[in-house]
Amino acid sequence: MSTISNPETFTDLTADPPVRGFLHRPGKPSGDGLVLTHGAGSNCQSPLLTALSGVFADAGFTVLRYDLPYRQARSFGPPGPGDAKRDRAGLKNAVAALKTIVPGRLFVGGHSYGGRQASMLSADEPDLAAGLLLLSYPLHPPGKPERWRTQHFLNLKTPALFVQGTRDPFGSLQEIEQALKLIPAKTKLLPVAGTGHDLGFKGKSKREELPRTVSEEFQNLLP
Repeated sequence: MSTISNPETFTDLTADPPVRGFLHRPGKPSGDGLVLTHGAGSNCQSPLLTALSGVFADAGFTVLRYDLPYRQARSFGPPGPGDAKRDRAGLKNAVAALKTIVPGRLFVGGHSYGGRQASMLSADEPDLAAGLLLLSYPLHPPGKPERWRTQHFLNLKTPALFVQGTRDPFGSLQEIEQALKLIPAKTKLLPVAGTGHDLGFKGKSKREELPRTVSEEFQNLLP
């Protein structure tokens, strides 16, 4: 478990879209920073993101746990069809905000929809981040395996760790492994046995060991 003190509320209202979230400052900073964002039905206070942020801060990362613009605009419900472009712009602003705080490398990650937007943004802007942490990547809608969301993978040149539950209806391990072959960058798949799209973080249920494993695997992937 994390030993870091409570995170700080973080806002940057000079940006458009604005940046709102929580900042985890490490006790022993490595100089590196990580922006983490949430899935379509959640927010940056999800138990999974909170646990990961604490563990990454323990490892020396300054972590910005960030609410995407659609979630800032409304407290519940999924993003609308026209939200994705603005959400990516907001994510870019969050990276820029963290860049003013940390001197080292910057990384971006997210759960499901948030991770997909991070990967699309990185495909368009390869210098944005030094690595991606993609949790439960939504490879296709449940029950529609023919609708792969991988058009941008061919242009993705950022190293990426994919963390996927073995029972995720948005993409099986075999499907994810096949999709990773499209990416011209270093990738790794971390399977999480017996879990679905929530990676074992549903309600009060938590996989206590998972955040540390993710942190270690992510750091091993980096140059």
